[in-house]
Amino acid sequence: MTTNFFGADVAARYDRETADMPVEPVVDFLAALAGDGAALELAVGTGRIAVPLARRGVPVHGIDLSPDMVAKLREKPGSESIGVTIGDFATTRVDRTFTLVYLVFNTIGNLTTQEAQVACFENVAAHLEPGGCFVIETGVPELQSLPVGQTIVPFRAEPDGISFDVYDVVTQRFSSQHYVFEDGRVEAFPVEFRYAWPAELDLMARIAGLRLRDRWAGWRREPFTNLSRSHVSVYEKPDR
Repeated sequence: MTTNFFGADVAARYDRETADMPVEPVVDFLAALAGDGAALELAVGTGRIAVPLARRGVPVHGIDLSPDMVAKLREKPGSESIGVTIGDFATTRVDRTFTLVYLVFNTIGNLTTQEAQVACFENVAAHLEPGGCFVIETGVPELQSLPVGQTIVPFRAEPDGISFDVYDVVTQRFSSQHYVFEDGRVEAFPVEFRYAWPAELDLMARIAGLRLRDRWAGWRREPFTNLSRSHVSVYEKPDR
């Protein structure tokens, strides 16, 4: 069972902390793939992507493990058209199929075992119509930029807190350690992940009967190279 790291405290600040992240290019990309069909968002959360995508006229359903995150979604105008199923997005089924399934913002890593990540791809394949697409956005593991022997990567140092990742290269697990400074207090918010290289994700897709169609470095279709720090990959379910 996937651990729910997104309780009430995280849900309360999630939209504020992701306010600077791009939305429009993500929605443009997804709406074009959805066409006249419906979309399923895995880990729909507060609806950062689902709500504007639904406003484009794409019917959206979501799966999420956190009732607190979904409660924030329900506060947003337009969210009433978005159906949500509470559950683990690796295994929870919805009784319909979709032309598009998507999983953004590194969330595949919240599945902390290879078995769970493979199950996610298989779950996606079960929800896709023939010819439908699965879009996944995630980072390229930072290991290639680490000095030999270093396993700690700081990525945020601000007046209101610090964050760093701690890697275990044996298990492909890493934890993001977040420390928030507020009202003279320090609060810790650790989140566990499992990283996977693009080639490993491609193999998971093949196991599930999907095939890689496109891979970009970002939502504006920038070329993916050996220097890219993230990727947007599009997997397709064959027509037959």
